Amino acid sequence: MTWSKKLNKWVGYNREYEAQRLTELTAIPPEERLVRFADFIDTEANFQPSKIDLFFGQFWDTFKKPPKERNYVQKLDLCILIYSLLSFFVKTLDNSNVSNAYVSGMKEELHLYGQERNLFTTFFNVGSIVGAVPSQMILNRIRPSIWIPSCELSWSIMVMIISSTKGAKLIYAMRFLMGITESVAYPGFALVLGSWYRPDELAKRMTIYDGAWAIANMFSGYIQAGVYTSMNGLGGLAGWRWLFIIDGLIGLPIAILGYFAIPDFPINSRVMWMSQVQRDYSVIRMQEVGRRPPRKLTLSRMGQIMKSWRPYGFVWPYIFFNLCDTSSYWNLWLKSLNIYTVQQINLIPTAGYACGLVSGYLIANMSDRAGKRFPFLMLAVFFNFLGNLLLAIWDVPFGVKMFAFFLPEIGYPLWGLMLTWGAETFQDDAEMRGLAVAMGNTMSSAMGAWFPLVAFPTPQAPEYKLGYKLVTGLHGLEALGLVFFLVMSKRELKTRGKVLNKFGLAVDIEDYMDNGTDEMSLEMADEEAGKGVYRSKGEDVAVTVKDVTVTEKI
Repeated sequence: MTWSKKLNKWVGYNREYEAQRLTELTAIPPEERLVRFADFIDTEANFQPSKIDLFFGQFWDTFKKPPKERNYVQKLDLCILIYSLLSFFVKTLDNSNVSNAYVSGMKEELHLYGQERNLFTTFFNVGSIVGAVPSQMILNRIRPSIWIPSCELSWSIMVMIISSTKGAKLIYAMRFLMGITESVAYPGFALVLGSWYRPDELAKRMTIYDGAWAIANMFSGYIQAGVYTSMNGLGGLAGWRWLFIIDGLIGLPIAILGYFAIPDFPINSRVMWMSQVQRDYSVIRMQEVGRRPPRKLTLSRMGQIMKSWRPYGFVWPYIFFNLCDTSSYWNLWLKSLNIYTVQQINLIPTAGYACGLVSGYLIANMSDRAGKRFPFLMLAVFFNFLGNLLLAIWDVPFGVKMFAFFLPEIGYPLWGLMLTWGAETFQDDAEMRGLAVAMGNTMSSAMGAWFPLVAFPTPQAPEYKLGYKLVTGLHGLEALGLVFFLVMSKRELKTRGKVLNKFGLAVDIEDYMDNGTDEMSLEMADEEAGKGVYRSKGEDVAVTVKDVTVTEKI
């Protein structure tokens, strides 16, 4: 074996082996599955959770699962969810520290009295534009357990380099390179998480993963306040410089941990913390949901993806929500009042992030329990719309204005729910799942490169002539985009001859009838997907889709 083949075996995939393995595993009869995977799933049909488990199960789904299944999902949470949360926490911490540093002495020390603050964001966004889609294509060749931690190491080093800057030019360069390396993290982890969890588990975990954004922004305020108080002037360095050093040092060990924690995908996982039987069960688990494993991304496949309406329908509301983040302007308003200390300016916005964490979990939990995404997405849009509408009016009492800055944070869960909806809608195409998020990041970064300069020019802070008015309008367009995505998804169920499985997700009829038909049923789902689309129920039925009729005993 040549060195190139050895390297590819270590960092890449073996698609032929994966296809063979998938065929063998999906051919296992249901009764044999119960025997083969008995070590970590409970086969007792009479399992009844205790009253305590039922109570806590209202807040976290593993409490209501049979013991062995609970242990399996908890292992996924410990290794996949916790690590992805830590990684996104570091990414957001590294990205948000510029805003904290700017109001904590960097502006005055480096004489940044023009558009430099917005240009820091612009250069980062340009880097994201350059790196987002290529990074997802690289993930189709290089394992997430190799590519993502390597990028994390790179951006942590760049953050520490910023601490030595003597002007804006070095920050521009580092922010551009950070944008390239960080562009893999968000869509990459969304792809990995969506490859391991079922629909009744996914929204909570996606929202918790996305909640690292709020946690990082909170901690950035706490860290900056602590650094400014205890380390300002230490070693001859200003407090804001120490912030970049500390953030980079936090990221280094977490990046190294990623080489061991990230499990890649069920079909090709090789992590030490999961046995081969558990890996096999993970494949079956996702196959029962209808979530297909990754395939080789060829030019032909890329063309098919780009011709589909689905990535563009997903990107529409995704872009507008990305552009509508106004949380970084809150501290500029607080500073303009001249009544708060530097520590208070950094700490007050953290209360909004805390509200976002609570509301994010509650809305996602309700979404998982209801098995629906659209109504809860619209609820999140409403909070964002109302908050920015009040800020667009601007001349409102102090308490109302403070409340207006809080409201968008309550609507924060939109990100996690949107990723969940995308993972479920694109579950038949893993490459489209990753590329759709990457396209959304690319296009929103492209617009974000100039949008803040036009809508939120720094000299106009904190009262912007256009900013909050434009954002309010974009939230309206965002709501229309969600409606469009819902309508087109329902239409596709009928036109492509798909059926709804027991999780309420669209699958091809062949996959449906071949997968666990002893548990499945079919019932008309006119309210959800239109005439001709069916769900399962466990009786003698006839499945009719377009001109094809299939009768099956289930």
